[in-house]
Amino acid sequence: MESTVQKWGNSLGIRIPKLFAKQLDLNDGSQVEVIQEGNRIIIYPYTKETLEQKLKKINSKNLHNEVDSGNSVGSEFW
Repeated sequence: MESTVQKWGNSLGIRIPKLFAKQLDLNDGSQVEVIQEGNRIIIYPYTKETLEQKLKKINSKNLHNEVDSGNSVGSEFW
């Protein structure tokens, strides 16, 4: 189904067709997850996950390296 991207404040938005909203039980104020996979934008209903469920999704492709936050400024040590 085709939809048009429109300016919404400083962002862009699209309208979700009523048929899709009804099938996915989306209402005004429903939360969705928006991700990019290559040249696609994927939107799906947000579901609260436990920490264990989130940890199971970690793999070698999405694991990042340490982040250097700079030199010590107090009495912290590593």
